[in-house]
Amino acid sequence: MTLTAPPPPALTEVAAAPTGPRRRRRTRGNGSGTRTLISAIDLKRHRVAYLVAITVTMLLFAAAFLYPMWWMATSALQTPAELAEGKAIVLPSSWHPENYATAWTTMRMGKFFLNTAFYALGGWLIQLVVDVLAAYALSKLRPIFSRIVLGGMLASLMLPASALLVPAYLTVADLPIFGWNLLNTPWALWLPAAANAFNVYVLKRFFDQIPNDLLDAAAIDGAGRLRVLWSIVLPLSRPVLGVVSIFAIIGIWKDFLWPLLVLQDPEKQTLSVALARLANTSQVPQTEFMAGLVIASVPMIVIFLIFQRSIIGGLSAGSMKG
Repeated sequence: MTLTAPPPPALTEVAAAPTGPRRRRRTRGNGSGTRTLISAIDLKRHRVAYLVAITVTMLLFAAAFLYPMWWMATSALQTPAELAEGKAIVLPSSWHPENYATAWTTMRMGKFFLNTAFYALGGWLIQLVVDVLAAYALSKLRPIFSRIVLGGMLASLMLPASALLVPAYLTVADLPIFGWNLLNTPWALWLPAAANAFNVYVLKRFFDQIPNDLLDAAAIDGAGRLRVLWSIVLPLSRPVLGVVSIFAIIGIWKDFLWPLLVLQDPEKQTLSVALARLANTSQVPQTEFMAGLVIASVPMIVIFLIFQRSIIGGLSAGSMKG
């Protein structure tokens, strides 16, 4: 008699298990598994209403942001009597483009343009040097108490800028240790601007994404810390360096309150401070003052329109690895 061994229990359970159809997961939205506020079917069904709503919303937001600038540009083309009426207009009744040329000459805007450009370029260079070195040290060198230092920098972002005016002014008026008075000098703008916690944080986040193996390989080849920074880190960080540079130049160019406090000499003032000072005098008509505001705002608008993609791309460059 031949005895046949029974199959293992596990195989019996597998064989006895029902083999019914598998359930498919339901996908909502556009069929790709991504949830959206409006499904693809509803979007196709109400496509015209959706496009109309989006267009109207964009036009309203564009009008809310662009109309003040349009009003400022057209106000400079009017006569002082028309501007004094204070009516909201779309197109002026009379055009006087010569107000821009008059404002350029009578308000000496060329000199204040050079002052502001000098302050902006110097502040950009000092900010770049100080912030890059600080971010590189916190990201790659990691000295003792680096976390505490970074936490203190980020905590300073929680304070309003007006709360730091008095301590910063006293520091600039009597520089600690040296006892120098930096008022009415470019250093009164450059040194406080160099301590920019936001730029340090953005640079550090980008430096964190650079592989340490790449830096270690350069160190094995004999490169020092500064050599690694100059030859490897900085070439890889061009996107974020461009963003920090744009923010530094725009920040100094449009700043008003701090230059008003530390630059009391009229010959050394920035463009925004000089325009405010001239506006308080009765010698400058309001139309010429409006023309001066338009001239002062044109460079920053042009810079933003040219580098807007670089700003967005540089800010998000260090947010993801890979």
